[in-house]
Amino acid sequence: QVQLVESGGGLVQPGGSLRLACTASGRSLISYAMGWFRQSPEKAREFVAGIIWSGGTTRYADSVKGRFTISGDDARNTVYLQMNSLKPEDTAVYYCYGLIRGRFRYNYEAYWGQGTQVTVSS
Repeated sequence: QVQLVESGGGLVQPGGSLRLACTASGRSLISYAMGWFRQSPEKAREFVAGIIWSGGTTRYADSVKGRFTISGDDARNTVYLQMNSLKPEDTAVYYCYGLIRGRFRYNYEAYWGQGTQVTVSS
């Protein structure tokens, strides 16, 4: 019923920038929080960035603070991740997540996108 669609991944040189987007599609959805995890062969899946719409609280992994910015539109269940000053160690598959419910439900459930590849290499 709920589908998270990601876009914006690709190949970029060190120091470059990419902008990821994620939208939760479905009828009459309300999201409480959205964001990204990432996973590479060298690392376990790790939290990257997230936003809680109520109050606009944002959180970032220490490794991306000052370089990545998360933003979005809660009314459209859409979140963006602006990634600047990219490093080779940022190379990973980035997975969007959302805590989402139907308009007339009370409990949120977790949903995941299919992932988008980000490769930082010269």
